[in-house]
Amino acid sequence: MKPIEIADGIYWVGAVDWNIRDFHGYSTHEGTTYNAYLIMDEKVTLLDTVKKEFADQLIEDISSLIDPKKVDYVISNHTEMDHSGGLPRIMHRIGEDKPLYCSKMGHKNLSLHFPQKWNYNPVEDGGELNIGKRTLVFMETRMLHWPDSMFTYAKEDKILFSSDAFGQHYATLERFDDEVGDAIMPHAKKYFANILLLYAPLILKLVEKVKSMGLALDMICPDHGLIWRKDPLKIIQAYAEWSEQKPKRKVLVIYDTMWHSTEKMAEAIVEALGREGVEAKPMHLRRWHRSDIMTECLDAGAILVGSPTLNNGLFPTVSDFLTYLKGLRPLNKIGAAFGSYGWGGEAVKLVTKELEGMKFRVIDPGLKVQYVPDHKGMEACSELAKKVAAELGG
Repeated sequence: MKPIEIADGIYWVGAVDWNIRDFHGYSTHEGTTYNAYLIMDEKVTLLDTVKKEFADQLIEDISSLIDPKKVDYVISNHTEMDHSGGLPRIMHRIGEDKPLYCSKMGHKNLSLHFPQKWNYNPVEDGGELNIGKRTLVFMETRMLHWPDSMFTYAKEDKILFSSDAFGQHYATLERFDDEVGDAIMPHAKKYFANILLLYAPLILKLVEKVKSMGLALDMICPDHGLIWRKDPLKIIQAYAEWSEQKPKRKVLVIYDTMWHSTEKMAEAIVEALGREGVEAKPMHLRRWHRSDIMTECLDAGAILVGSPTLNNGLFPTVSDFLTYLKGLRPLNKIGAAFGSYGWGGEAVKLVTKELEGMKFRVIDPGLKVQYVPDHKGMEACSELAKKVAAELGG
C-alpha cells in the first residue's frame, strides 16, 4: 500500500500482510499489518520498521516521500522481529551512522538480534527528543509486552505511538477505526486476550500513569492494525475493563473427545447450564482455535475442561490448550474437570491439578464417567452444571 498521511506531516508507511495465518500460536485468520510511521520535520524521523520480508516495501514507501538518506533518526519502540526485522535493510539504506533511539533494554535486545554496530541512543523514561517543531516524549512500558517496550508521544500533535499496545491482527485497506466501526473491537479484544492478558496488572498501572500525566490524545497509533482517531479513549477504557477481568455469568465448556462420550457430557452440561439461566458455550478443541477460545475466556466466570483419558494421560489437544491458558494467567475463574475414560481415568485428575495450579477456584473434585455416559452419568453432568450455576450466583 502507498503511504497515507495520518496527520499534518506524519505518514503511515507500514505493510499489510494479507496472508499470515499464524502468529506464534495465535490464529490470524484475517491477516495483520506492520505499522511504521514517518514524521517529516527538521529531523525526519522513522518510528519502527516492519517484518524483514516487507523491508523493501517500506523503503519504497519512504522513497515516494523523500530520499531515504534524508531520514535523520530512527526510533525503535519494540525489538520483536515483526517490527525490527526490517532494521538492517533500513539502516543500510539511510546510513548506518544515523542515530537509533530505543529503550535501554531495547539497546540490549537489538544488539543481541543484530551484529551491526549502529549508533544507539538509549533513552530514559520521560526523556524528550526535539525534531524541529515537534517534541517526542518517550514512555517506558516494560513487559507490555517485552522488557524493551516503550511508547513515543508526539506532544504537539497529541499522538501516541503505542508499539504493540492497543493493536489488532487485522489486515484491511482502511487505516482508521472510524472507517471500520465497532467491527474492530472483537479483533482488539482477541489481541488483548492472547498477547497482553498476562500483563493485566501492569496495564492497569499504565492506564493510571497516563491519566495522571494528563496526556491529550487525538490519536493512538499502534504497531498492528488500525489507528484509533475517532475516540482514542475508547480503547484505553476497554483495556482497563479487560485488565480488571470481572467475570460474567458465563461458562465455557472446553473439551475434546475420542468416541463422543466426553462430547455427550459437555453437551449435557451446557444444556443444564442453559436451564439454569447461565450463558454457556461448548468449544471443541479441534473445531475452535486456542486463541479464539482464549478470547472467550477473557470474561467467562467459569471454565470447565473435559478430556478423555489417552495412554493414562490427557488428550493432546487438552494438554496444548491448558499450556496456552496457563501462560496467560487468567484471574477470577471458577473451574472444574470432567471426562470419559476406559480403565485408568487419570485425565480428570490431571486437568483438576492444572486448574488448581492456575489458581482457579476448583469447585468439584472432577466428574468422570466410564465409557459411554448412561442416565446416571448424564444426571451427574446436570448436577455439576447446577453447582457451577450456584457458584456464579444470580
